Amino acid sequence: MLSLSNESKECSSLPNANESYLEINLVATFDSATQIFPFKFSPQLFTSLPPSSILSPALNYHTRFNMSYTLASFSHQQKMHFLRSSIILFLIYIALKVNLCVPSIPSSLKTLPIAGHFDFQHVHHAARDFGNRYSFLPLAVLHPKSASDIATTVKHIWHMGPGSRLTVAARGHGHSLQGQAQAHRGVVINMESLRVSKMQVHTGNFPYVDVSGGELWINILHETLKHGLAPKSWTDYLHLTVGGTLSNAGISGQAFRHGPQISNVHQLEVVTGKGEVVSCSEKQNSDLFYSVLGGLGQFGIITRAQILLEPAPKMVKWIRVLYTDFATFARDQERLISVKNTFDYTEGFVMINRTGLLNNWRSSFNPKDPVQASQFKSDGRTLFCLELAKYFNPEEMAVANEEVTSSISELNHIPSTLFQSEVPYIEFLDRVHVSEIKLRSKGLWQVPHPWLNLLIPRSKIHSFAEQVFGNILTNTSNGPVLIYPVNKSKWDNRTSVVLPEEDVFYLVAFLTSAVPCSRGSDGMDHILSQNRRILESCERNGFGVKQYLPHYSTQGEWRSHFGQQWEAFVQRKSTYDPLRILAPGQRIFQKATAFSL
Repeated sequence: MLSLSNESKECSSLPNANESYLEINLVATFDSATQIFPFKFSPQLFTSLPPSSILSPALNYHTRFNMSYTLASFSHQQKMHFLRSSIILFLIYIALKVNLCVPSIPSSLKTLPIAGHFDFQHVHHAARDFGNRYSFLPLAVLHPKSASDIATTVKHIWHMGPGSRLTVAARGHGHSLQGQAQAHRGVVINMESLRVSKMQVHTGNFPYVDVSGGELWINILHETLKHGLAPKSWTDYLHLTVGGTLSNAGISGQAFRHGPQISNVHQLEVVTGKGEVVSCSEKQNSDLFYSVLGGLGQFGIITRAQILLEPAPKMVKWIRVLYTDFATFARDQERLISVKNTFDYTEGFVMINRTGLLNNWRSSFNPKDPVQASQFKSDGRTLFCLELAKYFNPEEMAVANEEVTSSISELNHIPSTLFQSEVPYIEFLDRVHVSEIKLRSKGLWQVPHPWLNLLIPRSKIHSFAEQVFGNILTNTSNGPVLIYPVNKSKWDNRTSVVLPEEDVFYLVAFLTSAVPCSRGSDGMDHILSQNRRILESCERNGFGVKQYLPHYSTQGEWRSHFGQQWEAFVQRKSTYDPLRILAPGQRIFQKATAFSL
């Protein structure tokens, strides 16, 4: 006779991670022998649980589960096989019982006292992003009117405890690449709904602007320019939310001087994974402040930010020069970011087989001498374009011209490839949007974007270029390839961002677009294969590369990505989001649930 039963032990008070657990004993008896199969559930599951969840129905079982069968004619091997099958059935039973104990999720959300509202019907847009590769439908989309609405929602899910599988993702302008701002059968927060309060620009000796985490950078630019001010650091594309870029880093051609956007923040307001609204800065709740900056949304949702400002110029001298030799190109770039009184913006990009000689989808550069530009022939060579910008005001034009002439004279570009333009400051900063409008009109903006962004140590950039440009990459017709150096000294090592271990490193960004259903070199399969080859080459040659806007499939890969910072990252997660509710789309952690074996 085989008999299978279970006995459960429960916690009676707030558990300590070092000594508490939930234990289920399966007692199997066949013939005259009895064997006990103990199952202990991970202590980490109960770390920092709210007291209400400890006493929730999902955790308090006193259920007897019995099965009896006559096995006299079975062999020992058959009995053991049957026993294993019975255990599996028992665990399925437990899982079903847990799910039945969870209340109706949409109903519980509908009763929350918030000023905004939930949408349970129109959720499909929250399952799409700029990457156009992943689509996970949420149960609901929250349209908050305040940080309090977000805190109420997160706290509600926090108090539901591990018996609920609900997660929360903050979605800005939908420019994520691989589903990072999605929450499968969870709640997506439409952060742009937070843009209800007026931006507050503070002038004086320490100017800054106080904005919603859902505000777009382009709107911040327009508002601060009214006061003759502007943020110091930008991204190339301004139609992104503050919370979105600050959760990553925010890099553009100004980063060599001012650092990324996360190095130019005075204060934040954050909703943690426990539903707490916390103000934080360098001097107040500093660990949370630095955790959230570059933290990939893992520790809190940025609901407000104070962004540092500087006097804004009115005009920009926009310059491009070309190189045939990568070493010369890189040497000039590195010199420019190491000296003072030079250009205010420095980027570069790669052109192979005369693709996008002066323009590509992310730019609308119109040189003063378009005839000269159109007559330039690349003859199939791989070229490297150095893109520069000098800010100035009209009354300072003579001085600006002298400085530009002096700086360019020290470069070693192809002499006949000096292309210049003068544009308003706002036009230069919003240059990508001009191309976006054109692509949208042709239906080419909302295609898959399998981008790959890498941070590469300076000592390895020449080997990387030799391996990739003209070897793995045979053309750049699928999108721009950016490459430019930044100074690590302008980045704060207290943030969550992971960087290469050298004082200067390069951003190399493969901004590809895939043609749907294509099986050629412009198709998704080819581009993803190309990305894999690039990553494999970096790994094989020990380049010490780190991904920017990282994406990995396993926690082991994430552990490798963070390296020595992993333990601190995990500890911060345990402190600020112990149930792992926030940002599930990053795929770093899985939501802690009541019965995860």
